[in-house]
Amino acid sequence: MRKSKIVRNTNETQISIELNLDKTAKPQISTTIGFLDHMLTLFAAHSSIALKIKAKGDAWIDDHHLVEDIGIALGLALKESLGDKKGIARYGHFLLPMDEALSYIALDLSGRFFLSYEADIKFQKTGFNYDLIQEFFYALASNAGMTLHIKMLKGRNNHHIAESIFKAFARALKQAGAITKNNRAIPSTKGVL
Repeated sequence: MRKSKIVRNTNETQISIELNLDKTAKPQISTTIGFLDHMLTLFAAHSSIALKIKAKGDAWIDDHHLVEDIGIALGLALKESLGDKKGIARYGHFLLPMDEALSYIALDLSGRFFLSYEADIKFQKTGFNYDLIQEFFYALASNAGMTLHIKMLKGRNNHHIAESIFKAFARALKQAGAITKNNRAIPSTKGVL
């Protein structure tokens, strides 16, 4: 089974993540940030990953530390659960509409980090700080060793844009992490990822 458990405790956050790439289960997400709970629940459902996250942090300052550290821990959990990556498809991409929003994700589980993030999400005075979505994916991709391209093609509503990004990322990751039926080799001419 391709699974992992990551515990990350700092002076700012306490995070526990359990992830299983080969099992589907009802997501159990509790981060103290309602919007992030919603996005991570969508991610788990659309990636078909069994995911448990319990996290809390210094939200009285703002949500930055907690969102970033959850990204770090989730990236580490993905990296650990993928192991040596023998037999995976490696590449994934998905174009996903969410009402008026449309986002495209392309990724490579190469072991090399790169993030391109193009999303025109508008600032709003109350509620979730949507700028943190980029911080989340930066932390996740850098700790997973993933090349990740995120591009919002259309959108007006911040919530819909965020949903289209998280769902498209989930679908692309599901594709890239899938075990191929005909080949159990590491998908690289280098012989290692």
